[in-house]
Amino acid sequence: MDYEPVIGLEVHAQLLTKTKIFCGCSTRFGEAPNSNTCPVCLGMPGVLPVLNRKVVEYAMKMALATNCTVNRESTWARKNYFYPDLPKGYQITQFDHPLAEHGYVNIETTEGGKRIGITRIHMEEDAGKSIHDESGGSSFVDLNRAAVPLIEIVSEPDMRSPEEAAQYLRRLHEILVYLEICDGNMEEGSFRCDANISLRPKGEKAFGIRSELKNMNSFNNVQHALEYEIERQRAILERGARVVQETRLWDASRSVTHSMRGKEEAHDYRYFPEPDLVPVVISDDWKDDILKTIPELPLEKRERFVSEYGIPPYDAGVLTASRALADYYEEVARLSGRPKIASNWVMGDVLAHVNETKMEIEEVPIKPAALAELIGVIEDGTISGKIAKEVFEEMWNSGKGPKEIIENQGLVQITDAGELERTVEEVLAAHPQQLDQYRSGKQQLFGFFVGQTMKATGGKANPKIVNELLKKKLSTP
Repeated sequence: MDYEPVIGLEVHAQLLTKTKIFCGCSTRFGEAPNSNTCPVCLGMPGVLPVLNRKVVEYAMKMALATNCTVNRESTWARKNYFYPDLPKGYQITQFDHPLAEHGYVNIETTEGGKRIGITRIHMEEDAGKSIHDESGGSSFVDLNRAAVPLIEIVSEPDMRSPEEAAQYLRRLHEILVYLEICDGNMEEGSFRCDANISLRPKGEKAFGIRSELKNMNSFNNVQHALEYEIERQRAILERGARVVQETRLWDASRSVTHSMRGKEEAHDYRYFPEPDLVPVVISDDWKDDILKTIPELPLEKRERFVSEYGIPPYDAGVLTASRALADYYEEVARLSGRPKIASNWVMGDVLAHVNETKMEIEEVPIKPAALAELIGVIEDGTISGKIAKEVFEEMWNSGKGPKEIIENQGLVQITDAGELERTVEEVLAAHPQQLDQYRSGKQQLFGFFVGQTMKATGGKANPKIVNELLKKKLSTP
């Protein structure tokens, strides 16, 4: 029987606020254990939570950017369970009345565009972190992360392959980062994903019994875990057995999932209204103010780059990987008037140096105006493309402008045809054997003569003039 996967994702994104959701403690990552805590986030008796307004605004940004309906009123609930890293014995979240519902994002698949529905986006607090010392047989609890603000983004079960799930996850990630409300760091846990997956016979409308997958800390791990789980469930169904509803952990070192616990249902958590927090009421004016702060999003930016600058979709995809990179490229393209050449320089030399030095694009020592100026002196024939590479390196290392470097180092391109003709004649005279071989039919030696001429001029010769002179000289016996 041919089976079809049904996949839905639950994504938790940590919001980039300076303080926690219900108290003034810092959200900084990597601080000494239990140092970013206070009586409120430790759940001490008699304390009261106070909602961080910035959390609501950031959550609204994501809701509006993903085409959700922001509810005028949303309420808080207590999700009850007992675990050492949950100091209150419950998590403050939203349940029956979330902040936003009924949104979507568009993804690209091998068969074209596809819309993935978003069921809801709600706000909640994070739990702490349990650290298990397997060698010593002890466990430790760090509550720095307790009450760090999160939004949970719950998708509809609209994905039908691991590839679609990975595409959807990447789309959410880039929107969050573009909005500057989440740093998207999966290794530090600020962007986390759980996946629900079931199989059903193709053509069937009813859903199968699902498994929930956890512990996936990269886009590739999400895709690989889903691929494994599809094969595991298919094997169970094909032998006539029944898939068990459960939560499973992804083991990246062995590329397998293994059972963690039976899957809890909502009633297991004993949700009830949070008595210490009033409902969140969103006015039309507040929502409109947030809407005005949403920048051009990556998908729209990619489409605009292709239509406005005439660059290939691949280039546009690379250049819009981050908001800062897109802004950098666009400034170079605008100032130089050469969008495709600007794309080549930014995607090539700039990103190569960024990756090598592990710096952020905002830290690049060559500003857009300086790179545009470098493109200009190549285009007007002041220097050759080869010399431009050397000038770029000096610009990167010294912070100087291209014209200053060219003048100080005497790098102006030689365009005098008479001077270059004498150099070409000297090169041909110095290599009689290669000249005879070329005239005997070894046409690939043309590149050798070009290289020797460029070498003789220290790379300053105008390549176009050199090629024209060599063609003329080599065609004459």
